[in-house]
Amino acid sequence: MNLVLLEDRDFIRPDRVLLQDDRCRHILRVLGANPGDTLVCGRKNAKMGTGLIMSMDRQSIEIEVRLDQDPPEPLPLTLVLALPRPKMLKRILQSLASLGVKEIFLINSRRVEKSFWDSGVLSEVDIQRHLALGLSQARDTLMPRVHLKRFFSPFVKEELPELSRNKKKILAHPKAQTFCPVALNSDTVLVIGPEGGFIDLEVQTLVDKGFEPMTMGARILRVETAVTALVSRLFT
Repeated sequence: MNLVLLEDRDFIRPDRVLLQDDRCRHILRVLGANPGDTLVCGRKNAKMGTGLIMSMDRQSIEIEVRLDQDPPEPLPLTLVLALPRPKMLKRILQSLASLGVKEIFLINSRRVEKSFWDSGVLSEVDIQRHLALGLSQARDTLMPRVHLKRFFSPFVKEELPELSRNKKKILAHPKAQTFCPVALNSDTVLVIGPEGGFIDLEVQTLVDKGFEPMTMGARILRVETAVTALVSRLFT
């Protein structure tokens, strides 16, 4: 935990918070903090800064906070990702939050198993928990937004064109002939398929909507590796 991410409910005064959950236990057991120590803190979707531990016991910590710094700039990226298997999704959400991706669309495709959509990982509570872990790791406070789209064709044909208007449109595809650019650093919509890739009809549907298939080379990467590699390649 490189930043203590604070919720509105934590504030007992404008400059004072009371923690009584996993964050409290982490500060006590992992960080080994004591009264008088200073922590990096940030309010969810707001400013970040420092917190001075005023008092603590085994069950609670009271911290005086001074939040006067802006969080890091978000990446100008919208990520459209075919829903991965639940265990992988947990790690991907944390990584994306750490990298500064703020708009994430999880979509269906032919090779996405139907059971994935019934996973508890897709509950709002679980999604927010994994995103918060990523923000705490990276010292960021701006919570990404995650959108669930269970039907491929309506999303790609009706919503995606508007989402990608006036933006660079990239479809990650290992069989493509064009190499993915480096340090693009401009408004981009990146589409990544499931394990095994999009089927040909899905690829063509995306191409018809202006997405250019691009590759990073001959190696076939797992989705969680490809997500991190592509985001890092596109934005420096």
